[in-house]
Amino acid sequence: MGSIYGKIFQISTFGESHGAAVGVVVQGCPAGISFDLAFIQSELDRRKPGQSRITTQRKESDSIEVLSGVFEGKTTGTPIAMLVWNGDQRSKDYSHIADQFRPSHADYTYFAKYGLRDYRGGGRSSARETVARVAAGALAKMVLSQIGVQITAYVSQVGTLKLSTPVEQLDLNLTETNAVRCPDPAMADQMFHYIDEIRKQGDSVGGVVSAYITGVPVGLGEPVFDKLHAELGKAMLSINAVKGFEYGSGFDGVEKKGSEHNDVIVKEADGTVRTLTNHSGGIQGGISNGEPIYFRVGFKPVATIMQDQDSINEKGDKITVSGKGRHDPCVVPRAVPIVEAMAAIVILDFYLRNRVIQMPS
Repeated sequence: MGSIYGKIFQISTFGESHGAAVGVVVQGCPAGISFDLAFIQSELDRRKPGQSRITTQRKESDSIEVLSGVFEGKTTGTPIAMLVWNGDQRSKDYSHIADQFRPSHADYTYFAKYGLRDYRGGGRSSARETVARVAAGALAKMVLSQIGVQITAYVSQVGTLKLSTPVEQLDLNLTETNAVRCPDPAMADQMFHYIDEIRKQGDSVGGVVSAYITGVPVGLGEPVFDKLHAELGKAMLSINAVKGFEYGSGFDGVEKKGSEHNDVIVKEADGTVRTLTNHSGGIQGGISNGEPIYFRVGFKPVATIMQDQDSINEKGDKITVSGKGRHDPCVVPRAVPIVEAMAAIVILDFYLRNRVIQMPS
């Protein structure tokens, strides 16, 4: 069950970093949706490796193949299977750690849980698995676009370099104009050179991806355990290297008084109900209120670094782990489409839950 997510719009991912392929089976996608294969490919291209010198140099085309669930350019309402073949595996790069536990990787925990592990690039614990999520998320975006939902993510922090400009004042159309995926060109340039310097040192650095979602209908989410923000948090925390999630005012909100933090509700002349501020981040009581949803996702520094580190092997002997292979010095530029994809999957799943609930018996 650990590879399945969603209740109505449900995805099941499969594959390993150095296996034959990675892919996803999507169930619950409505029939009759125009299926844009080129759009799915463009989303995968945003995630794929080898985009610049500040990303891993593994060369993968990440060409998507659709195996089922689409006929004459439309979704059929049956399971949609999508597959990407792995091409540029270099398993020999990992032979030296076949019995070694790398610091801050899933090596030890997988071995302790299953009694064996695929050491080739991390196997199932590798971020290579997110190819499947991006493909499924692109499909979810297709459906959401028909109801006016727009999901945009961008890099807002790398190390100590932070964007201070409010999202409403940013031109998010600039996000895809640079390798870092930061919508502020000057800050993007600083971030790029900082990541490149970290790469030259054989080290890594973390960062933050911020997301901004508009057009979400009022009423998505459930009152108690399936709160919308709780599911968004679960989805984001399931992404490799994620260490934190906050929505709305987040931790900064603790510094405000209630009189400063409360979002005053008003009714516009056209009958629209909205709030004058949006500290709630578009969600109140676990249910969307129609305002933009915004949140931040914190990513740790990539665990594989090109420096020697102390550890132990499967026998418990003390060893020195030497970094080898091709890895991102900072994961956040390539994580942007992954964050968008998981957000789309969550929003669409809740939208379809509401639609099912509201259907006459």
